[in-house]
Amino acid sequence: MTRSVSRTHRTGRTTRRTRRTLQVAGAGFAALLALSACSGSDASGKSSAAASSSGKDSPGKLSGEVTVFAAASLKESFTALGKEFEQAHPGTEVTFSFGGSDALAASITGGAPADVFASASPKTMKVVTDAGDAAGTPATFVRNQLEIATLPGNPDKIASLKDLTRSGLKVVLCDKAVPCGAAAQKALDAGGLELTPVSYEEDVKSALNKVVLKEADAAVVYRTDVRAAGAKVEGVDFPESADAVNDYPITLLKGARHTDAAEAFIALVRSAEGQKVLTGAGFLAP
Repeated sequence: MTRSVSRTHRTGRTTRRTRRTLQVAGAGFAALLALSACSGSDASGKSSAAASSSGKDSPGKLSGEVTVFAAASLKESFTALGKEFEQAHPGTEVTFSFGGSDALAASITGGAPADVFASASPKTMKVVTDAGDAAGTPATFVRNQLEIATLPGNPDKIASLKDLTRSGLKVVLCDKAVPCGAAAQKALDAGGLELTPVSYEEDVKSALNKVVLKEADAAVVYRTDVRAAGAKVEGVDFPESADAVNDYPITLLKGARHTDAAEAFIALVRSAEGQKVLTGAGFLAP
């Protein structure tokens, strides 16, 4: 009899413990579901991973990598703006691919992953827009003018575009397919001049480098590149350059992975702060 009562008491205690355990487990499971609902989706039902992939990991905060394809002449200015952008938006990273605008446009239309394209001419930008790879309408953000780069001290006494046609002078131009080469040809045409260079280079930095390395006596490049080279070269202005000023357009690309961050970088380039950096490098206001 005693044994039977003892078992009954034990059974009652066991039942109460089991009931309490189930209540605690149920409450914990409900809390877990609530936590998952809060952290796993946003108001539109997208997962948090999907939401952050758009370039924002929380309202007002930018994140992700922005890949910018930009004309070679923008290297110094855009590198500075990229660092400024990363400091202002921790969690972002701006990577650049600099080169001839024609080659960059071909890469974009060929499927190369990029978020932003900044070209040295509307003509090369048109390659991208005609292919349907631009998101929105490109906007001109700066302009650039040509200048003659000579050896330091200008030992050949070059004072005009016509001087470059002198016999025995080694002159380098950008390839005619590149904006700086097309602009140089336009300036030569404006002056009624013919010039056969010792080489045509793939972009403006390559043309300038021939003079820096003393492999050429002069090159027709942008004034921004002459300024960036400092004491390595000397610049000579010429009036025909006014007939060959290049507009520089910039656009968001359709394949942009972090749209918000890419648009914010474009906004920085076009802002008063960005324009100060660009005009300080010798670019002209749009």
